[in-house]
Amino acid sequence: MKQNKMDARTDSRLAGSFRDPSGFIFKHDDTLFRQVNLAYRDDYDYLIDSGLYRNLVDSDLLVPHEESSHPPVNPDIAYKVIEPKKIDFISYPYEWCFSQLKDAALATLEIHKRAFEYGMILKDASAYNIQFDNGRPVLIDTLSFEKYRDGEPWVAYSQFCRHFLAPLALMRYRDIRVGQLLRVNLDGIPLDMASTLLPWRTKLSFSLMTHIHLHAGSQKHFESKRVNASNGKMKPRAMLGLIDSLETAVKKLNWRPGKSVWGNYYQDNHNNYDDTALNHKQELVSRYIDMASPRMLWDLGANNGRFSRIAADKGVQTIAFDLDYTAVEEDYQKNTRAGDKRILPLVLDLANPSAGIGWEHRERMSLLERAPADTVMALALVHHLAIGNNLAFDQIAHFFHEAGRHLIIEFVPKDDSQVQFMLSSRRDIFHDYNRETFEKEFSAYFDIEQSEMIMNTKRNLYLMTRR
Repeated sequence: MKQNKMDARTDSRLAGSFRDPSGFIFKHDDTLFRQVNLAYRDDYDYLIDSGLYRNLVDSDLLVPHEESSHPPVNPDIAYKVIEPKKIDFISYPYEWCFSQLKDAALATLEIHKRAFEYGMILKDASAYNIQFDNGRPVLIDTLSFEKYRDGEPWVAYSQFCRHFLAPLALMRYRDIRVGQLLRVNLDGIPLDMASTLLPWRTKLSFSLMTHIHLHAGSQKHFESKRVNASNGKMKPRAMLGLIDSLETAVKKLNWRPGKSVWGNYYQDNHNNYDDTALNHKQELVSRYIDMASPRMLWDLGANNGRFSRIAADKGVQTIAFDLDYTAVEEDYQKNTRAGDKRILPLVLDLANPSAGIGWEHRERMSLLERAPADTVMALALVHHLAIGNNLAFDQIAHFFHEAGRHLIIEFVPKDDSQVQFMLSSRRDIFHDYNRETFEKEFSAYFDIEQSEMIMNTKRNLYLMTRR
């Protein structure tokens, strides 16, 4: 293929797509392409010709693509250029709740099982190859397959255990927040670490004993002898047995969220909204969403997604962020049961949001690198940032300015009982925390389009547009 020089100048290779010799993702304007290298030619042709590609795409397990005439970035090693369907929002495993990680694990195993039936295997079992599209986990790396060679073990077995089984087991048996370890262990949680951290009783589980504890021990043994632990032969029946065993292990892991402040915020009597106030707030949010007319909305501090659903019911793709695992878990499970494809709940601490990490800090994007959203919604959030995290209004306004084009935001005054409760355990040093200063600082970044006090409260809801 001959490279078009003009196209080459405008094509940019994605920083997170560089480790696989089979090919890589690149971008032209707003369109994503994947270069398939000559080294992957035989496997790619087999994937398409065998019917595996169509089987997985029709089952919503693999992102579809079209073969493209767009010039490759590296023509000397290129076989084809394909244009995969673009995922609306890229999320990462450390932003998923327990059930999202579990569903992604089961989808990975189902994909591997189907590949094996067609004479192929998954050569990669990275959780980063899974994204949520229309509420379901889907594989986005078309080049993750290779032809099965008789007797060959599953090369991605250890990776699957690090990326999925180990974090799920730790979240289940230790602490749900252990999932955040994936932020500093990009290739999954090391099995020796998982084995050490898991309680002794997990050794009574055959699957966890086999796939984590004994697996960790065998890795240590083979490393000490400087040989590869996966060099042994594996018959086809054993491969299917391994898949079934891992599937059983994942299915048996369940986490039942308990009651939490944010997961049960609107069921409790301490949220400062009576029925009239809550209904009025919902009416205002609905009206402001209509005025902003977003294609994608970020709901920051979404709790269990009550207000996210107002946007989703209007057909808006909605990302519902909250720092509370219980709230996110309940939101995800509710959406799954209802078949709601428009809401993606994610775990996020806004005071410490996802950063750019990996090689050169560019493999995994920060939250703001995935911005701007058409509309950002921040309901009953400002006081937590300003008083709970000592952030000035100017800093908060600047962040929201970077995050979205429109802003639906609620201001909670200092005499509100929620703010008074926050101040009850600390000295009030927030002399500029008032509505006048809030409007002044935000007006430096936004035009205030609408403002209305919520009935039966002293709280104000605003619609703003980025300057």
